[in-house]
Amino acid sequence: MANVAEIFETLDYGPAPESAAPATDWLERHKRKFGHFIDGAFTKPSNTFASANPANGAELAQISNAGKAEIDKAVKAARAAFPGWSQLSGFERAKYLYAIARQIQKDSRLFAVLETLDNGKPIRETRDLDIPLVARHFYHHAGWAQHIDKAFPDHVPYGVCGQIIPWNFPLLMLAWKIAPALAAGNTVVLKPAEFTSLTALLFAEVCEKIGLPKGVVNIVTGAGETGEVIVNHPDIDKIAFTGSTEVGKIIRRATAGSGKGLSLELGGKSPFIVFEDADLDSAVEGLVDAIWFNQGQVCCAGSRLLVQESIEEKFIAKVKARMKTLRVGDPLDKSVDIGALVAPVQVERVLDLLKKGAKEGGEFYSPDGPLPETGCYVAPTLVTGISPAHTLMSEEIFGPVLVAMSFRTPEEAVALANNTRYGLASSLWTENVNLALDIAPQIKAGVVWVNSTNQFDAAVGFGGYRESGFGREGGREGMAAYLKPAWEKGLKPAPEIKLPEEMTGAGLSALDRTAKLYIGGKQARGDSGYARTILAPDGKAIGEVPDGNRKDIRNAVEAARNALGWAKATAHNRAQILYYLGENLDYRKAEFADRIRQMTGASANAAKREVELSIERLFAFAGWADKYDGAVHNPPARMMAVAMVEPIGAMGIIAPAEAPLLGGVSLLAPAVAMGNTVVLVPSEPHPLAVTDLYQVIETSDVPGGVINIVTGDAPALAKVLAEHDGIDGMWVAGSEATCTMVEAASAGNVKQTWTTRGKAFDWTDGDTLGGDYLLARATQIKNVWVPYGA
Repeated sequence: MANVAEIFETLDYGPAPESAAPATDWLERHKRKFGHFIDGAFTKPSNTFASANPANGAELAQISNAGKAEIDKAVKAARAAFPGWSQLSGFERAKYLYAIARQIQKDSRLFAVLETLDNGKPIRETRDLDIPLVARHFYHHAGWAQHIDKAFPDHVPYGVCGQIIPWNFPLLMLAWKIAPALAAGNTVVLKPAEFTSLTALLFAEVCEKIGLPKGVVNIVTGAGETGEVIVNHPDIDKIAFTGSTEVGKIIRRATAGSGKGLSLELGGKSPFIVFEDADLDSAVEGLVDAIWFNQGQVCCAGSRLLVQESIEEKFIAKVKARMKTLRVGDPLDKSVDIGALVAPVQVERVLDLLKKGAKEGGEFYSPDGPLPETGCYVAPTLVTGISPAHTLMSEEIFGPVLVAMSFRTPEEAVALANNTRYGLASSLWTENVNLALDIAPQIKAGVVWVNSTNQFDAAVGFGGYRESGFGREGGREGMAAYLKPAWEKGLKPAPEIKLPEEMTGAGLSALDRTAKLYIGGKQARGDSGYARTILAPDGKAIGEVPDGNRKDIRNAVEAARNALGWAKATAHNRAQILYYLGENLDYRKAEFADRIRQMTGASANAAKREVELSIERLFAFAGWADKYDGAVHNPPARMMAVAMVEPIGAMGIIAPAEAPLLGGVSLLAPAVAMGNTVVLVPSEPHPLAVTDLYQVIETSDVPGGVINIVTGDAPALAKVLAEHDGIDGMWVAGSEATCTMVEAASAGNVKQTWTTRGKAFDWTDGDTLGGDYLLARATQIKNVWVPYGA
């Protein structure tokens, strides 16, 4: 053993073991066998499987595997508890959440050690980061519980929430989901990952200790099949899932048409961007935290290093030097930097990807030094000399592997950063605040950290864009994910629209009255060569429109994507154009009213009112364009988090068959006001009110491609739009079958969707449909973390 003088010379770290005795004692008290926590009590263990310590392979406990019967029992308990829990005052719910937070603090060391034993991450991380943040979430949401009626008036909880969490942050993910759900008045059935169930079961004991009403929280353990039963359970009202993108897509398809609320926090391939003026030593330390924190098993890990070419060689040398000092070993050793991966199967996956990457070329670097002889360890690895198409640059590895590329200009950095199907997080490093605040809004990610990384707080929403999912956890947005407008519960099925039969001998006049499509700011002929005859209520033909097809949609989507610069127009300018649209429609309101009467048979007063409400709706969203703002959050750190309201992107909109002008305008206006571009399919039976709108659009300074209109078979065109990877979000007002189909088809690139689910919406209701109900669905929140202070 080295003496003190030698240690001062070498500065070597000696072992600093954390005692596992309290966690071991807890396991022994339960005889290392656990049932489920249902209706306020633990069930008898049954159908068990082993939970092992990934650091050495030793079995920790036997965990029960829930099947349909156990899930039914848990859901029944949650359903029975819901009326009482949701009807408690916010203050009463707050007291329970506060009590949970206090108890977690009292048991913090036990939670930290148990988490490390079960998960393999270093004790420094569980002790100093995970558990304090768990308590913070329950404290924070206790406040939301008390103030929810003021913050979210006329909103109600979903009911029973099914929650499925991963193994990389077992207790923290539990807190992220249970805290807002309970604050909102929901009850919960939660399934932890099969690899890491122990701290969830310890949390169940906390619920017992603080006297949480029975059935409010239910913990069921098991493998993927258990989660599948939860997802498909007919008496669960909302699903919240954190995990892989592949499973998220399966859940999106499984819940299509069910009416369940859905939030998905999925995979990532986050860029870590270093500009030439950055503090390189700080950036290196940030990079260590970004990719080797929790062995790289982090959905927002900074796994793609993008470094400016002028400093690439110098920065990579610093990274390699720092990698040599990383200590890999027993996660219960407080001097260890990198612990064990969660399970042998995860080690195998990472090594397989490294083998595949090696075949594709590149330079691989890992520091010298042996790994522990037993346990799930992988050496920290750096891969350089690769292209954007390399597997390791595009695939989420979920291990301690960093891939690096260089860039020359800020524009190239943004292009490389966004060259991914994911969009969860990003970290950028520069001493130039103007550059930082120029780049951050351009990154397609839900979180951007400036000169920092892996910053999380209960007051700041976390979640992704694109195939990283939708919905947010934490902050106001995270609370909104567990609430819905009260009026939605009263919606009734939409009546079927009866179409007239075409009169024989009642053809069109010799003058061609076929409308065209509207794509890229120009009227265009349909590709199919076919037209659809539009009939008046008496069966008389009053016009024709193109029967749009897949190629027409392709052209419209391309035009919409080319016009995405619309989001960069100032909100004031977008407002002025919407006002101009309303003004020009007002000049021709008599003509549009006549067209509505002609198509639908509406009375003169009803047709006039629909046009007037359409104008009013345009003015309403013009007014909102520069007022639907973000916020600045103040997390408990010397940082501010700027919550930026951003558009979804290119949106496909299927307008309702009824209210042909008002329905189309009510959906088009909020999307455009928030900076989205749109491909609109107008009312299938009554499209002429919208095709007549072309001239209004052309004379209102709307940039080409911002609004694109394709007529035809609404369900068929909806399917093409939902399957198109160039469409970022879908709104559908249609039949239950059409809405179900769109929700399922949207899983291809995890589009955000809003549908009427075959319900009858009152398009004349400006209080409901003229404000934040649709604005919230036309936007997504990006949180930009900015440090301050010397």
